[in-house]
Amino acid sequence: MKLIELHILQSFPVSCLNRDDVGSPKTAVFGGVNRARLSSQSLKRAIREFAQDNLPDAKFGGERTKLIVPPLVDALKKHGVTDDKAASEHAANIADKLAKLDAKSGKDGELPQVGTLTFLAPSEIDSIAQQVAALLRENPKSKDYEKKLDKFCKEAALLDGADIALFGRMAASLPSLTLEGAAMFSHALSTHKSDNDLDFYSAVDDRKPKDDDAGAGMIGTLEFSSAVYYRYAAVNLDLLADKDHLARLSAAERRKVVDAFIRATLQAVPGARKNSMNAHTLPGYVLGTFKSAGQPVQLINAFENPVRPKSGLLDASIEALKTHHAKLKDTWGITCDTEVAIPDVNLNAFCEALTKHVH
Repeated sequence: MKLIELHILQSFPVSCLNRDDVGSPKTAVFGGVNRARLSSQSLKRAIREFAQDNLPDAKFGGERTKLIVPPLVDALKKHGVTDDKAASEHAANIADKLAKLDAKSGKDGELPQVGTLTFLAPSEIDSIAQQVAALLRENPKSKDYEKKLDKFCKEAALLDGADIALFGRMAASLPSLTLEGAAMFSHALSTHKSDNDLDFYSAVDDRKPKDDDAGAGMIGTLEFSSAVYYRYAAVNLDLLADKDHLARLSAAERRKVVDAFIRATLQAVPGARKNSMNAHTLPGYVLGTFKSAGQPVQLINAFENPVRPKSGLLDASIEALKTHHAKLKDTWGITCDTEVAIPDVNLNAFCEALTKHVH
């Protein structure tokens, strides 16, 4: 496969970027010691949101929601199903085929919801609605769309669903919607031993007389960590250009998608406690590679023996990463057609060196 890979080292100060079910920073044991961890899911959501907010030309238009009936209603009306009741009924039928309606929803005059989060692009909703509306114009009493919906879905291109093409989706109710993501992610792990710590906090009651007592109005604790993380992300360029992914986009448009993916992956940060523990940093080192053939290989084993420097962690992590990568290339004959690194070059040059391989 043709592959772009990103190996990212990033230092975060006091933070809780990705929490577990009790609000603690996520962790994992690797190399026999506890590590700070960021789930791949938290990173992917941050990347999607960053691209949608900051890179409007990147076609990251997908939405993951149970509320798919309202946009289907709007799309049907746009394409000529003008009666409100008919549009609502047909939108609900389409949604039921896509993801099964929640039987408990849709009461008191509200539009129903589907039972599971469904990842759809605006172009898919528009295409399905357009074909259903055309079918109803030919025969207003037609129920054929129930039989043809699978075909309609297959014909709906991801013209503005680059995030769906990259991150994939699973649809149990309608398998034709299931799509393998062209992007690959690892969970981010600290390059060193990292244990969670406790932050004791208190809040003062502003209206309480100061001479009453010196006690706080409330007290509590929060867990946090700080670490240098290794993050890995990759894009299978062959799969991205597949007929079920972004084949209908031009090569120039796919280059914009990959460029946006790289920029968002490097700059997006999970949003947990982004105000109370603002830890937004940028990577200290990024190795980007393009392989015209081969398999994805992450470099986390550079840190299987955790970094234990006498001074800062980032420089020692960079050195360990470079050494491990060189050994892998020498031992296994791994070849990279392009290697480029930040801060050796700036972000624009970095992206240009990698995206030139997108066709």
